[in-house]
Amino acid sequence: MTSVVDSHVLPSGGGAAPALALSGASKHFGAVTALDDISLEVHHGEVLALLGDNGAGKSTLIKCLSGVHRLDSGSIAMDGVSVAIHTPADAQARGIETVYQDLALFDNLRPTDNFYAGRELAGPAWVPRSLRLLKRKRMTESTREVLARLQVELPDFHATVGLMSGGQRQAVAVSRAAAFASKVVILDEPTAALGVRESRRVLDLILRLRNENRAVIVVSHAMDHVMEVADRAVVLRRGRKVGELIPSAETYTEIVSLIVGGGE
Repeated sequence: MTSVVDSHVLPSGGGAAPALALSGASKHFGAVTALDDISLEVHHGEVLALLGDNGAGKSTLIKCLSGVHRLDSGSIAMDGVSVAIHTPADAQARGIETVYQDLALFDNLRPTDNFYAGRELAGPAWVPRSLRLLKRKRMTESTREVLARLQVELPDFHATVGLMSGGQRQAVAVSRAAAFASKVVILDEPTAALGVRESRRVLDLILRLRNENRAVIVVSHAMDHVMEVADRAVVLRRGRKVGELIPSAETYTEIVSLIVGGGE
């Protein structure tokens, strides 16, 4: 297995515990081994690229971290503390937010409503939930603040997301994750099907998340985007971790070779 260059200094620095660490992770679906003894970590203020061909195990891995699937064996730690993640609610409670390729946005709702779908601010707590009044002004202001902080510009803040471009929709989904992810943001193919200009905006957004000291895991087939934003790259193949490198011009060919199994 290829090792990370020893001289690489993680953005978090100071030898701090990883924001998220996965150790000895395995997952089976019947006779199919989706993950086989995988270990990896991502630090605060770092972008980790998760690479591999179709069927490599990337989707299964992020679904285990997101609470969609349970690991058959292995452990997860956050900031050095072992945690149990059995449901999506567990992951969210731990500060992990995931943006899947389908974005999971409500096309008929505005950005604010998408931000707070299922997490609406209402009160007071002693009133039955069905009778509570929504704090619409507070939710709108909070959504505007997050978008402004991440430098996301929407031509019409009050438009439904179904009327927005692909890049704008992606920006809304990523910003929503950033609004609630205190530790880790996981992005599944964030630039897929986007044009050059819209991809550029999403890549800039990923870098802003890193600058805010979030740990970011990016699953992508777009090697040029990986080379630009990722601090490290972990390569999976047939459910196993086959390499871990720092993306650079010097390692590009080796990364591609690991993805396609060139060393087999």
